[in-house]
Amino acid sequence: MSIQHQVSDELLLDYATGVLSEGWRIAIATHLALSPQSRRRLAVMEMAGGALVHDLASEPSLLDEDRSWMTLRKRLESPGAQGVTPPPSRPIPGSVLSVVLPDPLRSYVGGDVDSLKWRPLGRGAYHLPIAVGDPSTMVRLLRIPAGKPVPEHGHRGRELTLVLSGSFHDGDALFARGDLEEADETLQHQPVATEGEDCICLAVTDAPLKFRSWLVRAVQPILGI
Repeated sequence: MSIQHQVSDELLLDYATGVLSEGWRIAIATHLALSPQSRRRLAVMEMAGGALVHDLASEPSLLDEDRSWMTLRKRLESPGAQGVTPPPSRPIPGSVLSVVLPDPLRSYVGGDVDSLKWRPLGRGAYHLPIAVGDPSTMVRLLRIPAGKPVPEHGHRGRELTLVLSGSFHDGDALFARGDLEEADETLQHQPVATEGEDCICLAVTDAPLKFRSWLVRAVQPILGI
């Protein structure tokens, strides 16, 4: 599996220092479970951060000027910063290749996709809201029928979409298992699931989407999207 769309350096650094809220951490940790490349980048960031903290520790005056490094040091040295850690880079012996939801995501929904109770979104699409203790984000699984588009929409904030099974096209870009799409207020788009297999994604947002269709806007409060 070759992942073409990795998490950005900015988000990965925020994850490494533990400043992300729970919803974003779930998305990044799940992406890390699927992406050896991003795990290597995370390891480099943590090593660099640890080296900086070590150097600053020998200069008390610098630490007095910038106490934020003390917070960074605590977060880097504590296992499972903010409660979410990336899974091991090597697959567990005897693991089943058909597993769609890696940990930590699978622990949030209580099993893999075959045990989920999907809720209909209309036109063959389904979703599953995921409860988190962080009210600033909305986290859900989406299942889009093969060959079908999602309604065209823009964003009032940030959206992370991580592909777990199948794939989708967004313009000329193809997003497959492990790929992470980052969207913000500047993006208006209409992703389309590729033919042959439903696309299952993890989506995290911090604001309601801006749908172009009046019909979708009418039912948006009911669907919670």
